[in-house]
Amino acid sequence: MYTRGEASRIRQEFWTAFGRYLTPILSSEGIQINWINYHTHVKDLFFRMHADNRSASIAISIEQADASIRELYFEQFLELKMLLHGQLGEEWEWLRNTTDESGRPVSRIAKELVNVSIFNKSDWPELIAFFKPRIIALDVFWENARYSFEALR
Repeated sequence: MYTRGEASRIRQEFWTAFGRYLTPILSSEGIQINWINYHTHVKDLFFRMHADNRSASIAISIEQADASIRELYFEQFLELKMLLHGQLGEEWEWLRNTTDESGRPVSRIAKELVNVSIFNKSDWPELIAFFKPRIIALDVFWENARYSFEALR
C-alpha cells in the first residue's frame, strides 16, 4: 500500500512520462498540443484519461449541469457515432446518465482497460499503448466534429 503522497507522486510521474512521450506528436491541425489536458473549447465537454490501481479509461465526458443541454450534446454525439467509432476503429460504451467521481450527473462515451495499475511500472507500456492511439483518434474525430457543437452553445 502506498501513502497518499507516494501514490500522488507515482501518478504524477506516469502522466509526466506520458506527456513527454506524446510531446513530439502534433495535433491533427499540425500544432503543438497538451494531450493530457486536451481542450475541446466547448464548455463542460472534456476528453478524460484516468488510471488507478485496477484499470484505465479514456472518455468523452459531458459534464454540463443542465440535464437538457447534456442530453442535447449526447444526442449530437449519437448522430456522429459512426464517424467516432470509424475514427477510433472500435466501439465504445455509451452512458447517457451516469455520475462522475464526485457524484455529479454526467454523460460519458468511454473505453476501459482492466487489470492494469498505474502503480505498477511494468504496466506503463500497456497504459501508454492504450491511451496514445485513442487520444490521437479523438483529436482527429474532434477536428471534424466540433463544428456540430458550435450551434449548441
